[in-house]
Amino acid sequence: MPLEQIVAKASGPIFNNAGQILNHNLYFTQFTHRQDTCCKEREDKEPAAEDHPHPVGELAEAIARDFQSFQHFKELFTQQANKFFGSGWIWLSADAQGHLDISLEANAANPVQRGLIPLLTFDLWEHAYYLDYQNRRPDYTTALWNIIDWNVVAKRYKDMD
Repeated sequence: MPLEQIVAKASGPIFNNAGQILNHNLYFTQFTHRQDTCCKEREDKEPAAEDHPHPVGELAEAIARDFQSFQHFKELFTQQANKFFGSGWIWLSADAQGHLDISLEANAANPVQRGLIPLLTFDLWEHAYYLDYQNRRPDYTTALWNIIDWNVVAKRYKDMD
């Protein structure tokens, strides 16, 4: 049974563990491995094809449609993440029609439980940022934008069907 189905159907300890496995898999695979070049200007002022400091293509169009602009989406996502009390996750997810949603989920919860497709997430558990940022969650959420691999997020959106 795929992990997404377990998360959608399980409860109790099985859900908690399966949910955290899924959440962390989605979280860690959305980061670029090219930290030295991601989101920084190159000498030729043109980013390499694989370096996108923001979404492109269908995902960019969906963000513009549902949030007016990437900048507005980013501000809204970051503000909600920084206001969240306790441990959990913030998600950008899509419904079956491709409409986007931002949601905050406590503990191991995620949008899969509501039939949505998770696209992007920030881990809001203290263990994700405390060693580097102590209690400065806003510094952590700001820093995460610099390492998002938008190709991965765009592929999740494109592969929804």
